[in-house]
Amino acid sequence: MPNASRIRKKGASLLGTMRTGKTMETRRRFMALSISGLTGLALFPLSFVQWVWAETKKVILPKGTKRESLIRRNPAELDTRNLEVTRLKDFGTMGLTDHVVNPDTWRLEVTGRVKKPLKLNYSQIRDLPSIERTVLLICPGFFANHGRWRGISINELLRRAGVRDDCTHVAIGGPRGPGEKVVRYPIGDILSDKVFLAYGVNGKELPREHGFPLRVVAEDYYGYDWVKYADKVTAEAD
Repeated sequence: MPNASRIRKKGASLLGTMRTGKTMETRRRFMALSISGLTGLALFPLSFVQWVWAETKKVILPKGTKRESLIRRNPAELDTRNLEVTRLKDFGTMGLTDHVVNPDTWRLEVTGRVKKPLKLNYSQIRDLPSIERTVLLICPGFFANHGRWRGISINELLRRAGVRDDCTHVAIGGPRGPGEKVVRYPIGDILSDKVFLAYGVNGKELPREHGFPLRVVAEDYYGYDWVKYADKVTAEAD
C-alpha cells in the first residue's frame, strides 16, 4: 500500500496547484475587466472623464450650511445639492454695479473662430432655448450667493454661428469701454454648460447690479470670473 505520508504530500501538492490555477484565473479575469473598463472610458470624451473625476472629489455640504462659512472655500470642491438658494435681496455684489444698458440698442456679438458671426438683440436672446441651474458664486473673503440662474447655452450660440473645429477657448467680455473685462474659458466648460450666460436669477429678470442684460454663470469658478454686462463672445484657438 502507498505510504500515507507520500499520499498527503501528493494531495497537498495537487491542492496547491489547483489554488494557483484559481488565483491565476482570477487575476486574468480582473485584468480583462480592467482593460475592458479602460476601453469603455476611452469611448467618452476626456472632458467627461475629467468631469466625473472632479465630481467624485467634491465635499457634499450638509443641510443648514451657513453661506458665511463658505466665503473662503473653493467652489470647485463643493457639492451644493443641499444648500439653500439665497434670497435675491441677500445677494452680495462687487465690481461694477451701476452700468446702464438700453435693451433696445444693446447687442450680443458672437465672433472669432466662427463661420457666421452673429449679432443678437435682447429679444432674440430671450427667444433662444433656455437652461436653468442652481450655481454657487463665491467672492473670496466677502460673500457667497447660491442662486437659481436662467439663461442661454453658449454652446448653442457657437453652434448657430458655425464654430470651427480648432476652437479651444471662448472669451467673454463686457461691458464695452475703458472698464471692459474679458475672461477666457476652456471649450470643455462651454460644451458642458458649466459656463453659460444668464438673463435671470431666482425667477426674476437679472437686476442691473448683477449684470443686466447678461452675465456669465461659471460653475466651479470664483466670482471674479463671472463677467457682468456681457456683450461679446469670441471663439479662440491657441
